Amino acid sequence: MRLGKPVQKRLSRHAETRRLYSLSLAALGIVFGDIGTSPLYAMRACFNGPYGVEVNPENILGVLSIIIWSLILVVSVKYVAVVMKADNRGEGGILSLMALLVSQRNKDPRSVTALFALGIFGAALLFGDGMITPAISVLSAVEGLAVVTPIFAPYTLPLSLAILFGLFAIQKRGTASIGAAFGPVMVVWFVVLSTLGLYRILGAVTVLAAFNPYFAVRFFLTNHLQGFLVLGAVFLVVTGAEMLYADIGHFGKPPVRLAWFTLVFPALLLNYLGQGALLIRNPAAAANPFYHLVPPWGLFPLVALATAATVVASQAVISGVFSLTQQAIQLEYSPRMEIRHSSPLEIGQVYIPWMNWILFIATMLLVLFFRSSNDLAAAYGVAVSATMAITTILTFRCARDCWSWPLTPVLLIFGLFFIVDCTFLGFSLLKVRQGGWIPLVIAILAYGLMDSWNHGITKLLKSVSSQSTSVAVFFQDLLDHPPVRVPGTAVYLGGLEDLIPQTLLNNIKHNKIVHHWVLLIQVKTIRIPRVGKSQRATIEVVGRGLVRIVARYGFMESPNIPRLLKQISIPGWEHKPMETTFFMGRETLIVKTKGDLRRWRLKVFSFLHKNVHQSSSYYHLPPNRVVELGTQIEI
Repeated sequence: MRLGKPVQKRLSRHAETRRLYSLSLAALGIVFGDIGTSPLYAMRACFNGPYGVEVNPENILGVLSIIIWSLILVVSVKYVAVVMKADNRGEGGILSLMALLVSQRNKDPRSVTALFALGIFGAALLFGDGMITPAISVLSAVEGLAVVTPIFAPYTLPLSLAILFGLFAIQKRGTASIGAAFGPVMVVWFVVLSTLGLYRILGAVTVLAAFNPYFAVRFFLTNHLQGFLVLGAVFLVVTGAEMLYADIGHFGKPPVRLAWFTLVFPALLLNYLGQGALLIRNPAAAANPFYHLVPPWGLFPLVALATAATVVASQAVISGVFSLTQQAIQLEYSPRMEIRHSSPLEIGQVYIPWMNWILFIATMLLVLFFRSSNDLAAAYGVAVSATMAITTILTFRCARDCWSWPLTPVLLIFGLFFIVDCTFLGFSLLKVRQGGWIPLVIAILAYGLMDSWNHGITKLLKSVSSQSTSVAVFFQDLLDHPPVRVPGTAVYLGGLEDLIPQTLLNNIKHNKIVHHWVLLIQVKTIRIPRVGKSQRATIEVVGRGLVRIVARYGFMESPNIPRLLKQISIPGWEHKPMETTFFMGRETLIVKTKGDLRRWRLKVFSFLHKNVHQSSSYYHLPPNRVVELGTQIEI
């Protein structure tokens, strides 16, 4: 029985609605884990941190007012309403935004260089955030045991280390295997946040006056410099906002916005207000206001739930670092590393072993060095506040270049965002001596490595280009001096357009033969997330079995050459895997630059290049069909 068009439309809308709710549920676990666990430590840092203010009703209302309007302006307006519009074909994140802007301004080299520098430094700052977030989240959750009874205090540190070890150990299984549990855990978490907050608000409804921004202004006028110093702690309530933008590629914008406005935002508001109401009635609870929200019998269940929520939050940040690393590799700002796709359905879910264990070691050292979430809060926020300021600058350019917004409203909107960002950044930088230097040092090191790699790759390609032969000259030489031809297909991978790879010239020089079919494949990374199958490859049959192929991949994809060979069609050529040999170059780099300040960058590049992940694995080549030919190259 055929259904009528009205019925079909209703069924289609019903299916779309179910999909929207399903994606919103999944987004709760991946996107909102970081910002959703901020109530564990943010209010405590405001009143019990290095720059904590006196616990009295005026200060409580003032801090709450600042928190409320920070969530409204920074998260709801800036990120959810404006920044999320700046997607690069559905993908978000600072590198995606950078790539989008660069593609719009290719004719302005100086502008492109500045955009690249901003984007890469913003990405470098997020690597520091990826190391601190698991440490502070898990520590703050486990510290709830000490609230139950001081007997558990000596076990807080070893238990936190054990949880973090388990978290990083299971990364190789991928988020796909445990992702189904993320959303429900966070639903329970946000419902509990709302319930606890509402329960305490009913005992001191005067706390609702904090929605009036007058209390925020009065707080600054009363506390002067110390009031502004508290902004470094208040910023902790919005530290997960960057993840809302970075992860829209996994779920799309509507599910993220729906989850934020219907559950996450109200739950956070209620919980912060509840903590404020508790402090009005019991100032002594400032030592750990979150865990004092519940009666003694509820502490153990709340610690268990908080630990689960912080594991989810840590997982989200770790997965974000993996995605960020993959993008940096594809944009040639990072050496190649082994990338494992952990989900057959979600291409963005990847696992990078090398980065996983770097994060593990760094996180463990941070826990051992700071030993408490309150001390670690001093190091937290510096990197994220700087990244938010960079995101504002890049989105401002996007509004002008991509959306063609008029200058006056753009200046008003983004001027307000930038003032807020710089205010938070300025007072977060005051925490540098207390530990804020750590994410900055990590960011500077990461930026130096990424910039050195990109600089070295540019020099290497320039050097290779000067030593190579054009395809036209090589083809004419084939006609004039025919070499010995042998059966089979030889695949040569090179990164230079219209030039013969050095590996092919070396093979002819040493072995005096050329295969019947010679495929020259140039892999290009396009500044879009993914490339459609119809645009994947451009094929040019030069003649005499010589074929040029340009393979295009987005910066969210991993090149797979064997799969490419199965998909392409060349007249007269048949894909036979067991008769195909892949020739790869193994370059030995010689740094010849002397007396140049950039020499150290080339030295760093040479070291990284020597220890880089093998090209055969990166391109998914079968190991038993790969031949490596060595060559020396001066840079």
